[in-house]
Order: sequence, then C-alpha cells, then structure tokens
Amino acid sequence: MNIIKAINLVHEYIKRDEDNNVSGITKALDDVSIEVKEGDFVAILGHNGSGKSTFAKHINALLSPTSGTLIVDGKDVLDPTKTLEIRKQAGMVFQNPDNQIIASVVEEDVGFGPENLGVQTEEIWKRVEKSLKTVGMTAYRHHSPNKLSGGQKQRVAIAGVVAMEPKCIILDEPTAMLDPNGRKEVIEAITELNKKKNITVILITHYMEEVINADFVYVMESGKVIMKGVPREIFSQVEELKKHRLDVPQITLLAHELKKSGLDIPDGILTREELINALLKVSQQ
Repeated sequence: MNIIKAINLVHEYIKRDEDNNVSGITKALDDVSIEVKEGDFVAILGHNGSGKSTFAKHINALLSPTSGTLIVDGKDVLDPTKTLEIRKQAGMVFQNPDNQIIASVVEEDVGFGPENLGVQTEEIWKRVEKSLKTVGMTAYRHHSPNKLSGGQKQRVAIAGVVAMEPKCIILDEPTAMLDPNGRKEVIEAITELNKKKNITVILITHYMEEVINADFVYVMESGKVIMKGVPREIFSQVEELKKHRLDVPQITLLAHELKKSGLDIPDGILTREELINALLKVSQQ
C-alpha cells in the first residue's frame, strides 16, 4: 500500500517586483510523480536547487502544490481539513537540529510534540522513554541539548518526531551539518527505525553513501525526476550520474574504474565486502 503518492506534481515560485507585479515564475517541481510504499526506506537524491527539499515540504503540507495531486496516508494535501492529520502521520526532521530543539532538557524536548497533540502525561513519558531508547539517547535524557554533539542533537530531534508516533518520517538533509561520525550515527538511527519499527522513511540527501541500504531511490534535477530504481540499478549507471554532476559511493567508483581497466567485475558494487568478493572471484579465474 502506498503511504505517499504524488502524481504530476507542480510547484511554482512566483517572483514579484516592488509594485507586486509578477516578474518571473520558477518551477521548483515540474511534473513530479513519486510513490512510497508503507514501511519502505526511500531516498531522494539531488543537488541544491533540484527540488527535493521542496517536495519534502509538500509531504508535510508545509507547501501546497500549484497543480497535480499528492496523497499522504490516503489524504489529499489540498484539503485544509486534513492538514493536522497529515502532519501527525508525516513527521519532519530538518537539516539543522537547533531549529527543532526548543527545551532546555532532552527528555522535555522529546515530550513536547506528544504534549501538543494532547497525549496524556503518563503516555507522554512512556513515549519519551521508548523514543530515546530507539535512537540510543536514553543516557542523555537529563542533559542540556546545548552540551550535545551535532549527531546527538539530530538524534534527539528524530526522537522528538518518533514520540509523536507518525507512520512516516521525512528527513530533509539531516546530516548536512554533521561530521562523518555524526552522519554515521544519524543514518544508523534512521535505518534502525525503518527496519525494526517499520516506520516509513523518506531521506532527502546528496550524500550517495547514505542511500545504499534504501529500498528505492529517486534522483532529481531542475525540479524533475531524472532517474529511479533500487540503489544497485542507480549506481550501476556511473557515467550517467557523472553526466548530471552526481557522485557515486567511493567503493562503487573504484569497482567501476577496475572494470574499465579490464577486470571482470559486476556493475553496481555497493559495499567493500562485495568488492572484495568480486576481486577474489577474479583472482580464482
């Protein structure tokens, strides 16, 4: 069952001059059709300005489409009476955790969302406990968020969304401001949520290494979906990705170069283990 279904989605930003006359129109989304099945981990890749963050904001009804259809958990985002229900089921995690963390103590911040939803106090604390455990932050529940690392703050932000018990979490470049260790922490927490809690995850990113475990990948450029498929299909097309100025995981690139040099290695190598096994087979031939 699809939890997200976008059909021919268009979003236009209208520029106006000082006299409020239309001076230009930019299509941030241009005929975008994307489907996400419940329980899947879907990644949306693209450079800044590709439209991926604009699409993310439509899922949470922060933006409304100019035309086309977007259904979230069976509800049309254009129906204003469904906005609150959509936001309950589609939680957003943004790039900068400091913009989402508002309380002075970690556990209070995680409980803020459920409290706003009118959840009973006893149930709030149960959710706080469960959410912090899910992202591996229980030991920090009484800490000040200001004392945490970037990766820890982002995990607290994710816990705050998880505590609201949405069916789907949209993460808009959640690791863009983090160092490699922080990025690893956050991606592990996201993957855990998806695999163990069956929460649908939509990851918006431009880091290719973060999406090798995704169920499905969409690649966007200039507001359009230009490629789609499972990670292995996408990363098998190294030259096509390069044409669109997109990187590939370093292991995939190394395997691609080795194949070009004449080694019998399959396309779409994603992990170090796969490359080692492929090289072992070559050495035994």
